[in-house]
Amino acid sequence: MFKGITKRWMLNTLSVILAIIILIVVSLIFFVTYLFQNSVEQSLNATGSELSLVFPSYESDSSTSFTASARDYVENFDKKEQMEVMVINSAGRVVMTSTGFIPTDKTQMTDFDDAKNDENGCAFWNGKLNSGESAMSQTRVIKNTSGTVVGAVRYMVSMEPVNSRILLISAGIIAVGLVIIGLVVLSGLLFIRSIVTPIRRLSETAAQIAQGDFSASEKIEHKYDDEIGDLCDAISDMAKDLRTTEQMKNDFISRVSHELRTPLTAIKGWAETMQLSERGKLDRKTFDRGMGVIIKESSRLTSIVEELLDFSRIQSGRMVLMNEKLDILAEFDEAVYMLKERAVKEGKHLLYDEPEAVYPPVYGDRNRLKQVFINVIDNALKYTPKGGVVAAQVIYSKDDPDVIKIVITDTGCGIPAEDLPRVKEKFYKANQSVRGSGIGLAVADEIMNLHNGSLDIESGEGVGTTVTLTFPVYKEGEENSMPENIKL
Repeated sequence: MFKGITKRWMLNTLSVILAIIILIVVSLIFFVTYLFQNSVEQSLNATGSELSLVFPSYESDSSTSFTASARDYVENFDKKEQMEVMVINSAGRVVMTSTGFIPTDKTQMTDFDDAKNDENGCAFWNGKLNSGESAMSQTRVIKNTSGTVVGAVRYMVSMEPVNSRILLISAGIIAVGLVIIGLVVLSGLLFIRSIVTPIRRLSETAAQIAQGDFSASEKIEHKYDDEIGDLCDAISDMAKDLRTTEQMKNDFISRVSHELRTPLTAIKGWAETMQLSERGKLDRKTFDRGMGVIIKESSRLTSIVEELLDFSRIQSGRMVLMNEKLDILAEFDEAVYMLKERAVKEGKHLLYDEPEAVYPPVYGDRNRLKQVFINVIDNALKYTPKGGVVAAQVIYSKDDPDVIKIVITDTGCGIPAEDLPRVKEKFYKANQSVRGSGIGLAVADEIMNLHNGSLDIESGEGVGTTVTLTFPVYKEGEENSMPENIKL
C-alpha cells in the first residue's frame, strides 16, 4: 500500500511535520508547566515579602522574642487555606505550624540551609514530601541587627492541584497535536491519492498504448485542471498522434508496396514475354518497347528505393553531405532540363528562363540539392493536369543579399487548407489518387534544413501550389567551419 510517492511522502514530508508538531507539543507542555510553577513561586514570594513588616529587626538573639512574634504571625495568617506556614528556629527545627502538626526530624528542609547561605535570605524547594505528595516551599530567614539568624518562616503549597491542571492541559495539548497529525495524515493521503491514482491509471493506459491499443486513451478521465489534467491531455494527444502516425505508416507501407509492385509487374511481364517468344520472332518495335518499359520501370524502382534509403538515413541521423561551393543556377537548370521532356510528353508546360545575371554561389551538396529540385518539380508535374503550367524562377535581390530563392509554381489541384500544415510530415499524403510514397517532400524538407535553408509551401485548393526554396549565400571561410564530408 505504502510505496512509491506515498512512501516518499511519509518518509520525508510526514516525518518532518511529525517532528515539528511533537516539538511544538513538548514546548507547549514545558511552557504550561513553567507558567503554573512560576505562578506558585510568585504567590509564595508575594506572601513571604510580608515578613519585612512583621519582623522588622531584632536587637538581641532572644529566641523567646522571635517565637512570640512568630506565634502572633501564624495565628493571624490569613492564607491558611491556600498554604501552610511553618516557623523554624535558628537550629533548623520546626517549632510551630499553621496546621498544628509538627513535621518529624526526618523531614528534609534543604531550602532552610539554602536560605541561610543566600544573599537575600530566601530559597525555594520543589519536590515530594515523605508522604509522596508533591509540594513547593519558600523559606525566608529572619536575622537580627547584627546579621545573626534567629529563625525562619517557611511557606508550603501542595502542588497536587497544580500538577493535575498541568496534566489536564498537557493532555489537551497532546490531544490537539494528535488531531492535527491525524488531519495532516488524512489530508496528505487524500492528496497523494488524488495524484497517485490518476498517475497509476495513466501508467496502465500508457502501457496499453505502448502495446498498440490506442483506444485506451478514450478511457482517460480528466477530473482536474492542473498538471495531472495537462498530463491526461498530453497522453490523449499523444495517443491520437500515434494512432494517426500508425495509420499513416500503414498507408505508407501499402502505398510503397503498390509503388513497388507496379514496376515489378511490368518488368516481370515484359521479361517473360521476351523469354517465351521464339528467338528472332520478336519484332524490333515490340522489343524496343519492352526494353523501354523495363528501363523506365527499373529507374522508377531505383528512385523509390533511393527515396526510402534517404528517408532511413535521415531518420537515423546518417545522412552524409558532400559540401562544396557551387553555382545554384547551373544545378537548377540541369534539374529542369531532366524533366522538360517528361512535361512535353504529358502535355504540360514547364517554363523556366535562366537569369542572365551572375548570382553568388551557395555552399552545399550538389546531388542532394538536385534531388530537392527534381522532387519539387516532379510533384508540381504530378498534380498539374494536362495543359497546365509549371513555372520556375530564381530570385536574388540586393535588398536581401544573404539568400537566394527558387520559386516553383503550378496550376494544379492545390492542397486543402486542413492538409497544408502536414504535407511535410513523414508518411503523410494529402492526395491518395496520385502515385507516390508520401515521403519525398519530407526528405526534401530535411535536406533543406541540413543546408540551413527552408522549404515553404503556399497553396489554394483548385488554384495551385507555390513552393519556395531558400538558400543562404556562400560566405568566405564557410568551408573552414564546415568539413567537406558531414555525417548527420
